[in-house]
Amino acid sequence: MSSEEFEKLQEIYKSLYDELKLMPDRLLKCQGEEKKRLVRTFDERHGEAVEVLQAMEQELIGAPSSYRNTISTKLRLYRRDLGKLQREVKSSDLSSSSSTRPAEGAYGVYSSQNEHSTQLQSQRTLLLQGHEHLNNASQSIERSQRIAAETDQIGVDIIEELGDQREQLDRTRDRLVNTGENLSRSRKILRAMSRRLMTNKLMLSVITLMELAILGAVVYLKFFRK
Repeated sequence: MSSEEFEKLQEIYKSLYDELKLMPDRLLKCQGEEKKRLVRTFDERHGEAVEVLQAMEQELIGAPSSYRNTISTKLRLYRRDLGKLQREVKSSDLSSSSSTRPAEGAYGVYSSQNEHSTQLQSQRTLLLQGHEHLNNASQSIERSQRIAAETDQIGVDIIEELGDQREQLDRTRDRLVNTGENLSRSRKILRAMSRRLMTNKLMLSVITLMELAILGAVVYLKFFRK
C-alpha cells in the first residue's frame, strides 16, 4: 500500500463530496431543465466518488491490520454520507410546481458555486492524472525489479555452472597430472630394464668369448702341441 496515493485519493473524494453536499440545497431552489441538469451532474459526481472509494479500498490491500481497520471504518462513514446525499436528492420533488424561481441575487451565488465546482473539477482531474502517472511509474518499477531479479538469477545460475565446469577441469587436470607422473615412472622403469638388458647381453657375450677361448686352447693343447 502507498500512503501517498491513498492521501491523494482521499483529497479527490473530499473535493467530490464538497461539491455533492451543495447540490441538495441547490435542487430546492431550481426547477425545470436546470434541475434535471443538476440531477445528472449529481449522478456523475456520485459515480466518480464511488469509484474513488473503491480505489481507496484497493489501496488498503496489504496494509497493516490495525491501520486497515481504522481506514475501513472511515470508508464506511464515507459511503454512509454518500448514501444520505443520494437519498436527499431522490426525495426532492423534481416536478414540484410550487417551487419558486431563484431570485436574481441567487444567480450570483450559483455562478460562484459553478466557478468553485469548475476549480474542484480541474483539481480532481489533475489529481487523477497524477494518480495514473504514479500507477504507471509503480508498474514500470515493478517490471524493472522483476527483470533485475531474473537477471540476478541468471547470473547466479551461470556462476554455479561455471563453478561446476571449473571443478570438472580441476579434476581433469589432476587426472592428467597423475597420468603424466605414471608415464614418467614407466619411462624410468623401461630405461632401467633397457640398461639391464644391455648389461646382460654384454656379460653373455663376454662369457661366450671366454668359453670359445678356453675351447680353442684345449683343442690346441690336445691336438697341435706335442
